[in-house]
Amino acid sequence: MFLIVGYVIILVSALGTYAVHGSLAALWVPLEYIAIVGLTIGGFVASNDLKIIKSTIGALPGIFKGSKFTKVLYVDLLAMLFEVLAKVRKEGLMSIENDVENPHDSPIFSKYPTLAKDHHVMEFITDYLRMMVGGNLNAIEIENLMDIEIETHHHEVETPGHVVSKVADAVPAFGIIVAVMGVVNVMGSVGEPPAVLGKMIGGALVGTFLGILIAYGFVSPVASLLEQKAQDGSKIYQVIKVVLLASMSGYAPQVAVEFGRKTLASGVRPTFGELEEELKNRKGK
Repeated sequence: MFLIVGYVIILVSALGTYAVHGSLAALWVPLEYIAIVGLTIGGFVASNDLKIIKSTIGALPGIFKGSKFTKVLYVDLLAMLFEVLAKVRKEGLMSIENDVENPHDSPIFSKYPTLAKDHHVMEFITDYLRMMVGGNLNAIEIENLMDIEIETHHHEVETPGHVVSKVADAVPAFGIIVAVMGVVNVMGSVGEPPAVLGKMIGGALVGTFLGILIAYGFVSPVASLLEQKAQDGSKIYQVIKVVLLASMSGYAPQVAVEFGRKTLASGVRPTFGELEEELKNRKGK
């Protein structure tokens, strides 16, 4: 939503102020638009493999949606982890074996459909709970493995933002290429009247204008949003990691989820009282 609002502000600021003293028709040079868009797409395709191209295109629709990682979601996550760890503390690690192996049929996980639908999050949780049940790894080994997996995941989700950022850096240069092509065309028409040459030179300079406007006004904000989405989506794994490691270190479930709560940013972090009240309410259900 804010991306569209920003685009409108950019266009009004750029074209509106120009329209006060110039003709917008002078900026309409269709072939230069086509050339810049074609060069941009070609550069994107040429500099990335198919996997990255697909992941980047697949990530683009997400920039028009609000973040799903809200306070409500994190309360659900902490409550779900609390239920799992409370069951472990009361009945032993083997009591969650069926929950881990069949999460979709688990009476605990099924209470949290939003989280259950997130394949990556559920796989992360169940994989490490499975290791805890197996009992073959200690907390330090699991922490190292978690760090590697989180780093790998973060690198993957950051890639679209980095790719689009590089595209944004290249677009001004494509604008210059188009402008130079226009100037070359002007040099081949030096015998034309000054009024005609002036129009041709103006049309050539539109390429530079378009390159800079598209790069910093349109493509760069998309790259920034993709990077923010990547950061936003990685925090949930840190929360899970901290809670599970706290449990493995011997802390009670209530304390373990408090460790996780403290890792959250202020905008999505429930207060101690809010989380405690929520856990009490859900325990009674």
